[in-house]
Amino acid sequence: MGSANTPLATATSLAIMTRDLNLWYGDFQALFDVDLDIKSGIITALIGPSGCGKSTLLRSVNRITERLGYVRTGGSIHVHGKNILDPDVELLQVRRQNGMVFQRPNPLPLSIRDNVTFGYRLHREERGRLARAERDRIVEESLTKVLLWDAVKDKLDQPAIELSLEEQQKLCIARLLPMRPQLLLMDEPCSALDPQATSAIEELIWDLRGEYTVVLVTHNMAQARRASDECIFMLMGRVIEHSDTGRMFVTPTHTETADYIEGRYG
Repeated sequence: MGSANTPLATATSLAIMTRDLNLWYGDFQALFDVDLDIKSGIITALIGPSGCGKSTLLRSVNRITERLGYVRTGGSIHVHGKNILDPDVELLQVRRQNGMVFQRPNPLPLSIRDNVTFGYRLHREERGRLARAERDRIVEESLTKVLLWDAVKDKLDQPAIELSLEEQQKLCIARLLPMRPQLLLMDEPCSALDPQATSAIEELIWDLRGEYTVVLVTHNMAQARRASDECIFMLMGRVIEHSDTGRMFVTPTHTETADYIEGRYG
């Protein structure tokens, strides 16, 4: 059974389950008793005003917040049934399985080809030189999946930073795919893009839905409405509402949610 603010879901259908999740930056508490059930294979949008905790929540699932030495976390974050906060969990494995895409594209200062294979080379169990046939297969499959192969197949040795911002963001997503992540965690992936590029990335995210579970942080209410299956509204570090996206935007349960969606604050 889900928490009071979340839809019902069976444990086997959940990608993420948090219970009593609290997080502090030093003395400042950013998350308060977050209980969430996020289903597998769908797109879930996190919305709310700046500073409400949505990016903190997203980054907690990747445990990237722990790079800051003054962060303290309590409660549990289960990803496909495993509490990633358990002491026996390897941080490298968490970040391999829960891939992050950031606000601004961050391609490595390498060729397009080497960007795609970088993480795979780093994480694969068998060290040593990657066979050319395997490398070429990984590159083509990953770039095809993000709808980039046709545009770059004849310039794979060119620096990735020469791509457009839209292409760079697609490349950053492609870079995650060879490691077969369980989740794609996207922190405002379209905030640096123009409307046309935003539409292209949204189409890509929708295409990845089903094969991947996508959690998307966005300030763009129109984007949340058109590019997600379910929506989570956060305010001051707490989850206020979690429901089907269409239902939330048409008939929100809480006054705070309605006020935010209608632009009264935020």
